[in-house]
Amino acid sequence: MPILITGGAGYIGSHTCVELIEAGHEIVIVDNYQNSDPVALEKVSEITKQKFKIYEVDLLNFDDLNLVIEENDIEAVVHFAGLKAVGESVELPLRYYSNNITGTLNLLEVMEKHNVHHLVFSSSATVYGTPKLVPIKEDFLLSATNPYGRTKLMIEEILNDVYASNDKWSIALLRYFNPIGAHENALIGENPNGIPNNLMPYITQVAVGKRDMLNIFGSDYPTSDGTGVRDYIHVVDLAKGHLKALEKVKSISGIEAYNLGTGKGYSVLEVVEAFEKVSGKKIPYKIVDRRPGDIAECYADPSKAEKELGWKAEKGIEEMCADAWRWQERNPDGYL
Repeated sequence: MPILITGGAGYIGSHTCVELIEAGHEIVIVDNYQNSDPVALEKVSEITKQKFKIYEVDLLNFDDLNLVIEENDIEAVVHFAGLKAVGESVELPLRYYSNNITGTLNLLEVMEKHNVHHLVFSSSATVYGTPKLVPIKEDFLLSATNPYGRTKLMIEEILNDVYASNDKWSIALLRYFNPIGAHENALIGENPNGIPNNLMPYITQVAVGKRDMLNIFGSDYPTSDGTGVRDYIHVVDLAKGHLKALEKVKSISGIEAYNLGTGKGYSVLEVVEAFEKVSGKKIPYKIVDRRPGDIAECYADPSKAEKELGWKAEKGIEEMCADAWRWQERNPDGYL
């Protein structure tokens, strides 16, 4: 029975598709390509030597989504689809609430209609807001500092209510930290539209000559070098976490949250240094003002995922940087 992947052409989605296929799963993909590229799915097929069904469907279109699940005997869903830029969410909150929450409600209604109750949800460490302590555990108080984060938090609350109403549901809430890197063969990687919102694609675009300089937002945080500290995780490790979570939800009912991170924080300057070491490229940068809502440090306690899912991040920061650079160097203009 196939696994439905919403947003399968995206950065994390495409890497997860590779892991699922290579583990022997049949997949069906829906994506509206609003912040992804269909070429990514051609590359997934090239990597895996497998064909799979792809539907250009928006989750806001209930009837089209319903037709996809009617046509395929879906066993479980991995739900990535959604708008994801923090800054844009502050400027366009209604768009984010409408898209992310309504799309998920439509998905849940269609799943319920067709008696599909296994779900892996792409959540985010943003649901922890500004944590009082690090490392962050799953039972910490939840809050959010921007509309994007609040959509993730609201969806988590909706999913808890859904399980409370029907204990047939089995749901994994995967709270990502900061995914970077790319598949080792450089056929798929992070391909942001416009100016990157995240650190690594900005660094790689500077290295490849697309941008003049890296802006570092703040150097006066209470950290080792004054720059913000984050938990960076290789996207392939993250994708493998979805595979483990899928195995879990297929074997047991309930709802559980899991941190997917390495448990180690790196500052912005430490990431720049690691990238320069593996790429041989000098990254010019300038210090600018802090961004509103940014916090000093954020990194995971991933022990629950290791204990309950049998998952642990394996790749280090230099391998993350090397794979990200290999992707960018071979694909200077992204997917063409």
